[in-house]
Amino acid sequence: MSVVTTLSFGGRTEEAVQHYQSVLDAQVLMLMRFRECPDPSMAKPGLEDKIFHATIRIGSTELMASDVGCDDPNFESGFAGFAFAVRAECIEDAERHFAGLSERGHVLLPLKETFFATRYGIVIDRFGVSWKITVPGDVH
Repeated sequence: MSVVTTLSFGGRTEEAVQHYQSVLDAQVLMLMRFRECPDPSMAKPGLEDKIFHATIRIGSTELMASDVGCDDPNFESGFAGFAFAVRAECIEDAERHFAGLSERGHVLLPLKETFFATRYGIVIDRFGVSWKITVPGDVH
């Protein structure tokens, strides 16, 4: 068995995927728009170009994403109670990822040296997703 995280971006999945490609070097493994869905009843008017399903890989982790439900007036894409932890290979990568995720986002903890990591910081990106960026290593 495996558990794969699926994120619902409320109509902004394409923007999110492109952003993660840019700042986290994400690879798009699969992307299907509603209009490409084998079941034509899935393509409601106005949703044809929204993302029915996407799978991306960040490092060795696969995530799925979708705009399914974005036309529901009660839909909320709040991402509360969890964070993705990214272990960067080096300080430069951590700084690049952190800066990119911070763009139009909110920094909870600036990226800095801590007693438990060479660098550690927390940011909520422009989509409301929390990220903990770490460069592991003995700092003492």
